[in-house]
Amino acid sequence: MILVVGTVRVPESAFEIAKDAIEKMVTATRAEDGCIRYAFAQDVLDRGVMHISEAWRDRDALMAHGRTAHMAEWREAIGKVGASERDLRIYETDEGQPI
Repeated sequence: MILVVGTVRVPESAFEIAKDAIEKMVTATRAEDGCIRYAFAQDVLDRGVMHISEAWRDRDALMAHGRTAHMAEWREAIGKVGASERDLRIYETDEGQPI
């Protein structure tokens, strides 16, 4: 399994401005073959930080995700709201264990 975890800094107003684009992209991504989990969240204490959490079956599924039309649309939308300080990490892992 592949995990992508990290943050992107955006102006606080960007969450409201980009809400429709976020919903469209997340919905389309969750329907992709190989997507196990895909979520964005606004930080509770720092409203300008967007947390990203993704889980993919394998690297091929993740790479295919990057080539989709909805990702191209998302890159354009997030670029317009002033995203910066992108810190995303990719991890190869097993399925994990419930706590």
